[in-house]
Amino acid sequence: MSEVSTRAWTRPHDWAEVVIGVVAALSPLWLSTDTMTMWTMVILGALIAIDGLVSLAAPGAVYGEGIQVVLGALLFIAPWVMGYTEFNGASWTSWVAGALTIIAGAAAMPMATAAHRTAMPH
Repeated sequence: MSEVSTRAWTRPHDWAEVVIGVVAALSPLWLSTDTMTMWTMVILGALIAIDGLVSLAAPGAVYGEGIQVVLGALLFIAPWVMGYTEFNGASWTSWVAGALTIIAGAAAMPMATAAHRTAMPH
């Protein structure tokens, strides 16, 4: 692994998670939603963005990437679980943002594992 992937604030996967989370959290501003849909997207999007920032600040924290995968899965299934499939824009935003979060979290795991091993004394 390159040194860039083990330094704080340099991993592109984690930056992608922050952007995805911010877009999901702010999307009710331009999408049709009801109150429950809005809060579901705002809360899950904010949690994704916050966890992405934590992963950026602490690149050796492998658990952060696992949390991203779980949050992405929750966002992906939210339209069915929370019952907002009738809001096409909100549903598609949840599905796409959730899938991208899962992909980014899973792709960042090897880098986080390498950073964790580098930080741990042998």
